[in-house]
Amino acid sequence: MNNNLNINLIKELRNKTNAKIIDCKKALIKSNGDIQKAIYIMRKEGLINIYKKLTNKTINGLILIKLKKKLGIMIEINCETDFVSKNNLFIKFCKKVINTIFEKNIYDINIIKKKFKKNVERLIYTFGENIRINRLGVLKDDYVDFYLHDKRIGVLVSSYNIPKLILKNIAMHIAASKPEYINIKDIPLNVINNEKKIQLEILNKSKKNKIFFEKIIKGRIKKFISNIVLLEQDFIFETSKKVKEILKDYNSVIKNFIRFELGDSI
Repeated sequence: MNNNLNINLIKELRNKTNAKIIDCKKALIKSNGDIQKAIYIMRKEGLINIYKKLTNKTINGLILIKLKKKLGIMIEINCETDFVSKNNLFIKFCKKVINTIFEKNIYDINIIKKKFKKNVERLIYTFGENIRINRLGVLKDDYVDFYLHDKRIGVLVSSYNIPKLILKNIAMHIAASKPEYINIKDIPLNVINNEKKIQLEILNKSKKNKIFFEKIIKGRIKKFISNIVLLEQDFIFETSKKVKEILKDYNSVIKNFIRFELGDSI
């Protein structure tokens, strides 16, 4: 790719990484304009902090949740502006969608999109901006609870043998701490290997003595795991304990969770 980069690509990469414009431009040139490859290159060069979430926060819309015994449903519907997300017509539409899912037991997002296609088209015509039924989360289990923050972050979580208040607090913890997996064993091997490779390349560019590389990488991988694995995270309501210790206190197990944050799948 030549140096005449599309300015919108540079802006998008900068929004996702908070990196310097010049670094974004160089990475995009090296990646031939591929955003994901550019992010990978910047990580290898130590230009992005791995623990920062690389998401675009400009997307608007609503996340809604409905719950009944043994079933939790969560839907994300997007629009372009905050103004539309607060409009009663848009809110009414979102409620209609989740109520239909709940009452008709329709758990296929493609069926939902098809069912409400004309409604979406009318809203697009009315508001003059794009409206999108983005994703659907369904959790079925004996014990299901949820947490919804400002209709922008939603969590469904299922468990075994846990007090309702603790389960609610864990749902809030998931909303705040953004885990990707429940247990260490859930992490795909390629994710760990890729992180080790990235950290090795970062160290190779540093002035650190190579005899310390193994120890440094081990420490960084441990920190990486503690950031993405629920049970290894410090519990936000009792930071002296990890989530796994809280669960052990109650002889409890987290079986599954789903976390949506507005716009993070766009």
